[in-house]
Amino acid sequence: MADKQKYYLTTAIAYTSGKPHIGNTYEIVLADSIARFKRMQGYDVFFQTGTDEHGQKIEEKALAAGVTPKEHVDRVAGEVRRIWDLMNASYDKFIRTTDEDHEKQVQKIFKKLYEQGDIYKGYYEGMYCKPCESFFTASQLKDGKCPDCGRDCESAREEAYFFRMSKYADRLIEHINAHPEFIQPESRRNEMMNNFLLPGLQDLCVSRTSFKWGIPVDFDDKHVVYVWLDALTNYITGIGYDCGGESTAQFDRLWPADLHLIGKDIIRFHTIYWPIFLMALGLPLPKQVFGHPWLLQGEGKMSKSKGNVLYADDLVSVFGVDAVRYFVLHEMPFDNDGVISWELMVERINSDLANTLGNLVNRTVAMSNKYFGGAVNRTGASEPVDGELIALVTGTAQRVTARMEELRVADALTEIFALFKRCNKYIDETAPWALAKNESRRDRLAEVLYNLVESIAIGANLLRPFLPETAEKILAQINDTARDLDSLSAFGLRASGTAVTDKPEILFARLDLKAVLEQAEDIAKRQAAPAPAPEPAEAGEEEALPLIDYDDFAKIDLRLAKVVACEEVKRSKKLLKLTLDVGGEERTVASGIKAWYKPEDLIGKTVVLVANLKPVKLCGVESHGMILCASDKDDVHLSAITTLSEMASGLKVR
Repeated sequence: MADKQKYYLTTAIAYTSGKPHIGNTYEIVLADSIARFKRMQGYDVFFQTGTDEHGQKIEEKALAAGVTPKEHVDRVAGEVRRIWDLMNASYDKFIRTTDEDHEKQVQKIFKKLYEQGDIYKGYYEGMYCKPCESFFTASQLKDGKCPDCGRDCESAREEAYFFRMSKYADRLIEHINAHPEFIQPESRRNEMMNNFLLPGLQDLCVSRTSFKWGIPVDFDDKHVVYVWLDALTNYITGIGYDCGGESTAQFDRLWPADLHLIGKDIIRFHTIYWPIFLMALGLPLPKQVFGHPWLLQGEGKMSKSKGNVLYADDLVSVFGVDAVRYFVLHEMPFDNDGVISWELMVERINSDLANTLGNLVNRTVAMSNKYFGGAVNRTGASEPVDGELIALVTGTAQRVTARMEELRVADALTEIFALFKRCNKYIDETAPWALAKNESRRDRLAEVLYNLVESIAIGANLLRPFLPETAEKILAQINDTARDLDSLSAFGLRASGTAVTDKPEILFARLDLKAVLEQAEDIAKRQAAPAPAPEPAEAGEEEALPLIDYDDFAKIDLRLAKVVACEEVKRSKKLLKLTLDVGGEERTVASGIKAWYKPEDLIGKTVVLVANLKPVKLCGVESHGMILCASDKDDVHLSAITTLSEMASGLKVR
């Protein structure tokens, strides 16, 4: 079988100054939906994200908090990753710019560019924006403020190394003119050409001496590598680039990137500085850079100083993961800023998710159970209205694909929900409740319900990249399976007679705006409250849990279990599926330890099982129990708990 075509997708790496807000989180959700859709198309996707961890602002924040810069970025990077995982992001690599292999390559890249004359030493004198970590001339300021973020700039003069940007400017202009798809949307391309490239590029400061928290220039240790040369190169170091000619096979396969997905505020760095760095290294340019708009709270960009920040985990605690994913994907236009508020979220969830989608699935499953005991049969008793429904349903995959090829993700979602809306209209047109009253129309009723269930199956499959958990729940309720994208243009693949579940589940409950606003007020108060000062603790010490009685411990049934088989859960980046022998009883357990163990490492091992934990379904695997593991504070090291000597499976641990 021929190798799949590769697709290398990156997000901007999140700056570790603090917890990412929902505007930052939108990008990872957007990238995840694109990555998942590309996988549905059959691409071999590599999806990289991560954190940008150096710079003066980090050094100052750490000093103010009384911790080292590394301690600060370790904490924030952990928080970033927690949010990304919470939002069900299916990334393949999470890179940190404090990773040792990245830092070594940045030093080698800097030295190579210096030795070939692209970098030279000089002095910088001008205006510096600390939040953006960017230098500007007085003429570049906007009303005396930073042209990017609008904050105050300060006068700065220091020795620095500079990159000769002008050397490559004409070549970059030629590339952009020859590849109009390189910068998207078109408005961003016009901005870069007219505001920066055509007026002429100034040489770029690529080192600093006024702070120490950065990658040292190894041949001049007074300097640290300036943020953009450090941060941007993650896209190649993360996949095995070596400027000494020892790049990995992975790099050779994946580069150039197919898509850099970034916020519009850093488009200049990714479409001018980054391509020029690559030209100097003799590497091909990424195929496309997409600068997405901002998600605004009210009329302004979110910031802690404005007190208008919404966080993904707070929103998820109220609405759920897929409801938040749906809102940020659907409400963000292709080229203009989107707006988020508690009121807008309630309105959209009630109208689209609870009513259009949730009510459709619930009614269809309920009618199938009421009229046919759950069985869904195709009888051939069709009428012209069926053809209208089927034509729209079978054409949706092509329309969604066309929108996704243009990165118009909101429009792709709109196409999918047009399918669900058409199904609701079909119910009104065919009136199954009326057909059920006439025994002679029973075959027609069965055909109507088959058409609805098959349409929902196609729609749910198309929904998988955007609302993965919801799509899985829908397919489980109608007892259908994940299908290839190509098959979604065909109608009737569901086997006649396949029954739906007899226990339909409400996908999205309607929300009461008043109750949601009360929750929002509580969240805002919690955010505004000063953080309590932490008690000093010894290294490795964790907060003590409350004392329990022996009776509490006795409720936990701990058993020895032997791992007889183990495999990866393909739809999860965390889970392994373990088949356990527990005293002759076979158990299946899904365990989130893929990052620490390969399946073959565990086969034959005796582990400790919490045997009386309630079953739970994880990524399609029914998990009956939990194995015990020990880990350090940051989950860098993890070990499954086992026995010192060989013991029989099924024995009680006490």
